Amino acid sequence: MLLLLRLKGLNQLTQIPTKVPSLLLTIARKSSAPSSEIKARIDGITRIINDHPFPDQPLQPTLLHHIPPAILSPEFVENVLGRLFAAHSNGLKALEFFNFTVRHSPDAPSIDAFEKTLHILARMRYFDKAWDLMAEIQRTHPSLLTLKAMSIMLSKIAKFQSYEETLEAFKKMETDIFVGREFGTDEFNVLLRAFCAEREMKEARSVFHKMHSRFAADTKTMNILLLGFKESGDITAMELFYHEMVRRGFKPNSVTYNVRIDAYCKRRRFGDALRVFEEMEKVNCLPTMETITTLIHGAGVARNTQKARQMFDEIPKRNLQPDIGAYNALISSLVKSRDIDSAIKLMDEMEEKRIWHDSVTYHTMFLGMMKIRGIEGVCELYNRMIEANFIPKTRTVVMLMKFFCENRRVDSGLNLWRYLVEKGCCPHSHALDLLATGLCSRGRWREAFECSKQMLERGRYVSETAHRMLQRFLRQFNELEKIRELDRMITKLQSALPPSGERAIDTSTLRQHKIVLSKIF
Repeated sequence: MLLLLRLKGLNQLTQIPTKVPSLLLTIARKSSAPSSEIKARIDGITRIINDHPFPDQPLQPTLLHHIPPAILSPEFVENVLGRLFAAHSNGLKALEFFNFTVRHSPDAPSIDAFEKTLHILARMRYFDKAWDLMAEIQRTHPSLLTLKAMSIMLSKIAKFQSYEETLEAFKKMETDIFVGREFGTDEFNVLLRAFCAEREMKEARSVFHKMHSRFAADTKTMNILLLGFKESGDITAMELFYHEMVRRGFKPNSVTYNVRIDAYCKRRRFGDALRVFEEMEKVNCLPTMETITTLIHGAGVARNTQKARQMFDEIPKRNLQPDIGAYNALISSLVKSRDIDSAIKLMDEMEEKRIWHDSVTYHTMFLGMMKIRGIEGVCELYNRMIEANFIPKTRTVVMLMKFFCENRRVDSGLNLWRYLVEKGCCPHSHALDLLATGLCSRGRWREAFECSKQMLERGRYVSETAHRMLQRFLRQFNELEKIRELDRMITKLQSALPPSGERAIDTSTLRQHKIVLSKIF
């Protein structure tokens, strides 16, 4: 059962300590410490990195003071970088941490650690830094360069830059990064997937026609293009392409059928999804857990909870074991039918079977609570999440912040902000926009100012919306020095960070603010 705990009102944010106690230096890398203790160390290092004043002070000396090289096992490094990724930490801090581990760890850097660092940089659109990192790894640890690393880089370039720039990046990968590697179908598939994942089917077709004479297509190539048609929402084009690939002699596999089933499920054509499933079984193509999970979710979209439950219960009969994805799909089906009590029981069953709730579990349940039980149900689930020390992903944080502020629970929003900061996270600027608006509208602009400072101190921009709103309130209450302080922090951050796609205050806006202040004084 969910436990209903009272949310304590917060009138002010707890100040972050300026000094963080050093970790115990006596812990050996091969220690048999319990996982909870290891997790606490990972949380501590993540918090140290995120709380570090950037760009006022260099990060490397702080890391050297707090992290003994003996604990820098590959698993430890990967977990810290994973936390930094989930926390939307400043990309340059993550890069500094990775470089620190390369220099001081007794082990060579792992593939996963490199890929996480690359992903953090590419997600923040720090492409120059990402290219520099790949070039350095090519020189020092070329074995870390994988297809996944290539996919991370190309997918972000395809998302944020042009078609021509993406093709140029692929060429640079071949000539400068993956030196000595003969590019073939696998690399070609990575490029195609970068466009298909962004629903850029015109570009994907162009690449296919331009390069298919050099790279022989395989079933995976066809599945990637099929996925692209599915993602674009054009089921007719998807089915036409499917029949074309069969006509050309490519044999459909479980991935092929899963893509088609998912397309029909998302369009609420559950009957057609079942027809494809039956077609799959007739040709002796064994369904996977992904197949069953997709159908459970599709039954929920069609509001056929009975069928969703039936397919879930039949999983063991197919020699499969229900995983977190299957449970989440059934929870989603129950929530859509407004059976929140059964969804809660399913969460309890997951805990009994030691299948731990993930971000999808909580996000789905929060959506259900908002629609069915309102603020009390949300607070009940929120406290359960906090008791589990779970850190929600950005979309859940933004959704909760919006819900709290719209329901006059700005203290709960402030509680969520404080929780994330204490866990070493840097909340997204969208969450700050919502919280700052809720605080300022209630005359609590001082707390909104402190939250904005915390964001900037962690090396992340505040949005122009939040900045202008704070300017208005600070000027209204004659807090001109606070305006100057924010502007100084933003200017310093802009001088230290490489160009990024984040929506932040431009320099012309800052100059206008300084002119206004000089006139006032």
